[in-house]
Amino acid sequence: MDARLRAVCDMIVPEVREYSGLHEYDGMVQDLSPDGVRAALRRLGGDPLDDPHDEAHLSAFENALRFQFGELELHRRNPLVHLGNLDLSSYDREYAPAEERAAAKRRHLAGWPDAVDAAIAALDAVSAPVADALLPAIKGLAAGLDAEAGETEAAALRAHERLVQHVARAAREGDPSPALGAANLARLMGVAEATEVDLGRLAERADAERDRIMAILTEACARLDPDRKPAELIPELLRDHPDIEGVLQEARQQTAEAIAFSRERQLAPYLDGECLVGPAPESRSWAMAMMCWSAPEEPDGPSWYYVTPPDPSWPAEEIEEWLSVFSRTTLPAITVHEVAPGHFAHGRALRRAATPVRRILHSMTFCEGWAHYVEEVCLEEGFRAGDPRFAVGFCVEALIRVTRLACAIGLHTGAMDVAEATQRFMRDAFLARKGAASEAQRGTFDPTYGRYTWGKLAILDLREQAKARWGAGFSLQRFHRAMLDLGSPPIGLLGTALERG
Repeated sequence: MDARLRAVCDMIVPEVREYSGLHEYDGMVQDLSPDGVRAALRRLGGDPLDDPHDEAHLSAFENALRFQFGELELHRRNPLVHLGNLDLSSYDREYAPAEERAAAKRRHLAGWPDAVDAAIAALDAVSAPVADALLPAIKGLAAGLDAEAGETEAAALRAHERLVQHVARAAREGDPSPALGAANLARLMGVAEATEVDLGRLAERADAERDRIMAILTEACARLDPDRKPAELIPELLRDHPDIEGVLQEARQQTAEAIAFSRERQLAPYLDGECLVGPAPESRSWAMAMMCWSAPEEPDGPSWYYVTPPDPSWPAEEIEEWLSVFSRTTLPAITVHEVAPGHFAHGRALRRAATPVRRILHSMTFCEGWAHYVEEVCLEEGFRAGDPRFAVGFCVEALIRVTRLACAIGLHTGAMDVAEATQRFMRDAFLARKGAASEAQRGTFDPTYGRYTWGKLAILDLREQAKARWGAGFSLQRFHRAMLDLGSPPIGLLGTALERG
């Protein structure tokens, strides 16, 4: 591997191990101590790559790491960085024989004491809201571990308890404001995507997108029941869902339907491979629905669309809340997003990307933007055209995502607090208070979680440019292939798709 690319991978170990398939990092923990981060930053950079696009793509990641860790010092501010470093769940994905993965997991676990020491040394600037929001996830890292299983696990659990206590102290004593500040948020978003960000303009676009989606929703709801407003109709639609035993069956049916529709309309260049549907492994049972694709740098194998039904032992109210996510209104849009022409299809294209930079370094703004964009493409192309519930489901998901963008900007510029963000999710995204509060809290520690809508808007803008530039030569097939040939590029570099497509 090119030395510059290797230096970047060394600073994003959890991401490239799982999503890119670089399993030479199996069993390793990243050194996120202050000294370790400084040393890793010094290794960034080197001779330029031959391809101008790949050079800009790699440079964007280098520049992002220099800002995130060198200037913003996220390893001091945000336990999420350390949580990903400690997470063992990637070894439960069946990318290699069970014995090989178990051995890697043991090596990783043996590194926990040092990684926790590094985390405690680094995490001296955690705000109280961020610590409070992430404390349950920090505690959950130890799920399934047993101090009686041997000294390795016992030592790991003792280290884990030290980290829990450290983050709990920050939750009690940390700065009451999670805000990064407008300048920091703009740079955090922009530098990774090789573009400049005007937060005021982006907030205006978020409001305009909310209004556009709300109009689509209102029209779709009127087709179902012209006498009721969306706020009255949506809760009823969400209550129409399969039972616990039926969730996986419906998800499998919808997976086959989405793949067949995407193939028929040629909405993604590659739809080969196997996409299996099943519950997430225990380590990821928190995930209601997610895609774990066969990563581009590992041998080909099945991708998994994890759809996790609720535990029958839960209280009835919690079971109902969980099952509402799998309603016959929302699950089809989620399946399009996760499977085809969304993440599964994207993963198949990543395996064919021409260069290591494109296969390995993934812009999450493009990745999530693509999957969100194709939900609307399917609506435009007539997926389930006879059932207005698909349009409603797309809109319900879209309103949550556009509200994330608005609230991320509000929370980190100081324009709103968590309580105000909660109210916005309730008002604009039809969420109940508990779900709205969870979304608002996520914005404190995931300041770029507006990436779904931001990425979608960038792709829609590019599509209009492609139509103008290519004229009669435009087709969705050509446009989508031109983008996916770039892998998962920073959205500021999407123009290459027009030049080379």
